Amino acid sequence: MIAGTALSPEDIVREVRHLPSAPKVLPRLKQLLSDGNSAMHEIVALVRLDPGIAARVLQLANSAYFSKGTRCFTVDEAVNRVGYEQVYELVAYAVASQVLVRPLTVYSIEADDLWRMSVSCALAAEALAERTNQDRDVAYTTGLLHCVGMVAIDEWALRQARPVVLKNNGFPREAIESERAELGFTQAETGCTLLKHWGFPPSISEPVRWQYTPRATASQARMATLLFAAKWVRSAVCTPEGGTPPALPEANQLSALGIGPSVLSALAVEITARLAHLNTLLDAPAGDVVDRSRFPGQNWDI
Repeated sequence: MIAGTALSPEDIVREVRHLPSAPKVLPRLKQLLSDGNSAMHEIVALVRLDPGIAARVLQLANSAYFSKGTRCFTVDEAVNRVGYEQVYELVAYAVASQVLVRPLTVYSIEADDLWRMSVSCALAAEALAERTNQDRDVAYTTGLLHCVGMVAIDEWALRQARPVVLKNNGFPREAIESERAELGFTQAETGCTLLKHWGFPPSISEPVRWQYTPRATASQARMATLLFAAKWVRSAVCTPEGGTPPALPEANQLSALGIGPSVLSALAVEITARLAHLNTLLDAPAGDVVDRSRFPGQNWDI
């Protein structure tokens, strides 16, 4: 542990509470989208609260997939263009771009790798929620923000000019040993604390807290197990070409979900294809036509 300090996750969060504010939008947005009586103008007003997230929504609304060759220039147009059903996921991607696209020096993770980790975990969590009858939006957000504790720890170390180097040993334990030795706690604990500070409910913050030991939480065991499983899929999808994916979880580690390890193997293939599709959407100039023949069998209703 760092000499002369007695740190806690609360100390980290207190010093980095001014991380980009976009995640604060998600809990309220979830409430609006869960209420069939919510008006589109309420959603638009929420998106417009954060300049960065509004800009990202506009950028995505003008991508080839959504624009159909016609540009829009207001948040109102952008939100209406993508439609009520897809607004939540669109804003969630914007959150990822605001908060999760940055290099993490203390973890030796590049910005693109962090984004890929976060979004692949979110997509895997959403797909697993569909298969296990859990809330898709909660699962997606939990997966998206599962490593936000790393962002907070990295930001804290940067501001403090601390020479911290945390070694990641890969799924399932990742940097736990290094984090506990250097800080006294894990990024999961820090992430949970930060999400609570941002106003996220226990249904999201607690699974993040227990992502390494999902059976240790009584109230959120299923979602925590789902996150654990989604992280395996994330790790398999993000394995460098020529590398060896992590060993599949044991069947008893997935018992809370009622699925077997083979489901995760198949899902890794699906998420790899969806990420390829998503990257095509984000990289293509507005007005271009996405060549859907490049992705045979791909579900285009993401």
